[in-house]
Amino acid sequence: MAAPARISQLTASGALRAGGNGRLAGRTVSRIGFGAMQLERLRTDRRAAITMLRRCIELGTDHIDTAQFYGHGFVNEAIREAVRPEDDVMVVSKVGAEPDPDGPLPLRLAQRPEQLRAGVEDNLATLGLEQIPLVNLRRTDTGPGLRAAGDQLVALDDQLAVMIALRDEGKIGAIGLSSVSLDVLRRALPAGIACVQNAYNLLTRDDEDMLRLCLAEGIAWVPYFPLGSAFDGMPKVTDEPAVIAAARELNVTPAQIGLAWLLRHAPNVLLIPGTADPEHLEANVRAGAVTLDEATLSALDALPARSGDIEPNQ
Repeated sequence: MAAPARISQLTASGALRAGGNGRLAGRTVSRIGFGAMQLERLRTDRRAAITMLRRCIELGTDHIDTAQFYGHGFVNEAIREAVRPEDDVMVVSKVGAEPDPDGPLPLRLAQRPEQLRAGVEDNLATLGLEQIPLVNLRRTDTGPGLRAAGDQLVALDDQLAVMIALRDEGKIGAIGLSSVSLDVLRRALPAGIACVQNAYNLLTRDDEDMLRLCLAEGIAWVPYFPLGSAFDGMPKVTDEPAVIAAARELNVTPAQIGLAWLLRHAPNVLLIPGTADPEHLEANVRAGAVTLDEATLSALDALPARSGDIEPNQ
């Protein structure tokens, strides 16, 4: 009787799903996915980028997160070449920004409804898909990064209207949100939200109430900066003494402790750690097999959460 349960843990390639089974937009996926942003580092070695993506799939990852503005389409094009239909990989993208290769930052906001629609069309073209299973609307309500101003200050209802229209047209399968406040999420719930991507980790837990709302509503929680970042106000999880001590005790890396804590913290958490290094990729996947005993988990849970008030880029 155990065989069917084991089969349910397998990806189309026959590998056990990295981190076990999770749910995303009505589909079973690996709880450890792959955030493809850092593949831009390999833009001078397209073959290496494709090899990384193939290795992801071999390791049991069937959930890849991307965006057209990653490498000005390079990352999407690498995914198009690497991922085969028989792999049954769920590719998730996002809109709300666009490439700005000549600007002070590599991207600029694209929040207006017509820009959101254009972003979906660009993603479809570079990914070679007729439908993107899930598209996240990247807003600027919270978290690090750019803040909307001028004509980029767009009402949520106007943005959701175009996302719903794109879903009705079959160009996207489901709608997600990124960098949003609790109030914005509550207002968006009637639209049918499948995913929330916010900055969140062991040490930056301001959005705990939002995570719990997502859990109650059957919404996937996909944290970015799962190990912190270099932004002021967001400490690095791997520098925390308690995390280092736990890693030493369990003979794993501090990064694996930080990722394992997230998986243990709530069942709707899905991870999309990114890297351009094959060894780092394998270490991230192995975090799904790290078992945190009750004493270690209690010690980590007791760490004081740091404020996530991060100074945005202007």
